[in-house]
Amino acid sequence: MTLISNHMPTAELQALDAAHHMHPFTAGAELAKKGARVITRADGVFLTDSDGERILDGMAGLWCVNVGYGRKELAEVAARQMSELPYYNTFFQTTHVPAIALASKLAELCPGDLNHVFFAGSGSEANDTNLRMVRHYWAAKGHPEKNIVISRKNAYHGSTLGGASLGGMGGMHAQGGLPIPNIHHINQPNWWSEGGDMSPEEFGLARARELEQAINELGEHRVAAFIAEPIQGAGGVIVPPSTYWPEIQRICDAYDILLIADEVICGFGRTGNWFGSQTYDIRPDIITIAKGLSSGYQPIGGSVVSDEVASVIDNAGDFNHGYTYSGHPVAAAVALENLRLLEEEKIVETAATEIAPYLHEQWKQLEDHPLIGEAKIVGLMGSVAMTPHKESRAAFASPVGTVGYRARERCFANNLVMRHVGDRMIICPPLVITRAEVDELMARAVKSLDETYAGLKADGLLVPAS
Repeated sequence: MTLISNHMPTAELQALDAAHHMHPFTAGAELAKKGARVITRADGVFLTDSDGERILDGMAGLWCVNVGYGRKELAEVAARQMSELPYYNTFFQTTHVPAIALASKLAELCPGDLNHVFFAGSGSEANDTNLRMVRHYWAAKGHPEKNIVISRKNAYHGSTLGGASLGGMGGMHAQGGLPIPNIHHINQPNWWSEGGDMSPEEFGLARARELEQAINELGEHRVAAFIAEPIQGAGGVIVPPSTYWPEIQRICDAYDILLIADEVICGFGRTGNWFGSQTYDIRPDIITIAKGLSSGYQPIGGSVVSDEVASVIDNAGDFNHGYTYSGHPVAAAVALENLRLLEEEKIVETAATEIAPYLHEQWKQLEDHPLIGEAKIVGLMGSVAMTPHKESRAAFASPVGTVGYRARERCFANNLVMRHVGDRMIICPPLVITRAEVDELMARAVKSLDETYAGLKADGLLVPAS
């Protein structure tokens, strides 16, 4: 068995990593000097690194380990499927039992008439599928010119060429000639940073109506779809005002454009319901799924499609699109078992009714911290906005992300994984986190914020932007 030992000294592992491994969203030269943290095992909500440090994972991996680490049931299902049918594709008019069973289960779980699944290997791939599917849909209906997809600034919909174009992150668009044509971006519903003197409710309506304005400017006959996460995850856990989604749904209905809800993060229990679409009472034509679908134990994603969209696609001849690993049997079998655990152990319901209210109460108390202006949380995903001046909701004078990075480093030093997005700190713990573990998460978070505040004060960085 060719394995690199976990018992090699950390420095040797870091040197090998720096020599050969290119990391996502990372300045490789800087990381090589610092040395990557080497994770060797995990259980429940805790990680262990190569130095034996036990780290509370407040991000569920990358928003995905909903059932927690170390579930032997998922390993056993993977081994069994590997022995029986390790791989076959779903091209050439073939299928296999895991893909059939998973598609059927998803149709049962998903809201409304979302009854058809096109599998992918990730959320990025699934959003590429969505881009091609909605354009093919309108072309099949005799409207090939209806090919513009509207998204939002600061949205994240993946890293592939199509996914990154649908996303609205400037740093991604600056590399690789993005976005591709016929993708249009409107502003995000981030009241804290961009709401000015408007109430959250006024701001929510104003930002939603930017969709209507864009449709009118671009031409209704040209706009195919609007894509958005129910709650922007990688954008900083941006929770929209209550007025936002009802108005978005009204506009999509009024102008006959498809609504794509990117549920990669919000799906499978994260917001207190099985899907974020249910939390916000919206009726998408397509939802993007990944991450919590398998709790990250296997790479798998997909597009769950309404009866209407699937009917048009299915009756328009070949849909010339697919991936080698679409509906991979091992990934599908693991995802199916993961859904069984979520359902039969009532993980989604317990997280929503017992853990989320407890975490919510403690999270909102962070607004009393001198560094925190806003604490937002829905289900088990939350964020805090750091500010040098709460009353004016001011940004820091230092470059965006300077304070966030310092806070993230204090969290890591205190063996807590929290992410920073700009100068927001975000959490998304496994759904199986207990009350005692919530207490531990909060204690480490407060300690890290206290240390960040003290460091900013000492270094003269508690200065508002002019």
